[in-house]
Amino acid sequence: MARIAGVDLPREKPILYALPLIFGIGKKNAADIITKAGLDPRSRVKDLSEAEIGHIREIIDADYQVEGDLRREVNGNTRRLIEIGSYRGLRHRRGLPTRGQNTRHNARTRKGKPKTVAGKKKAKK
Repeated sequence: MARIAGVDLPREKPILYALPLIFGIGKKNAADIITKAGLDPRSRVKDLSEAEIGHIREIIDADYQVEGDLRREVNGNTRRLIEIGSYRGLRHRRGLPTRGQNTRHNARTRKGKPKTVAGKKKAKK
């Protein structure tokens, strides 16, 4: 099993689809890395030699911020927004969407399970 940036890549997957399992590398970056390394995108992880894996590792270390460093930076950015009291920081603190989405009927992913509130009682005549 190939280990790149602290992530074990599945042996049976083609390298093009295995690399995006690393946090910070998407499909486009994976294709760019494979092109720079001069590999066939369809070659499976188990078929790569140690030299090829090492070359991929070097490319990622030199050109990309991945896994722990990237997670640390993203969390730091969020903490900074919260500390300076910006609107986006307040939305992060409250667990609501930060990019202006409507929350009246949606946003269940950010808000969690619905908390049912009793409706207003009708007055008797």
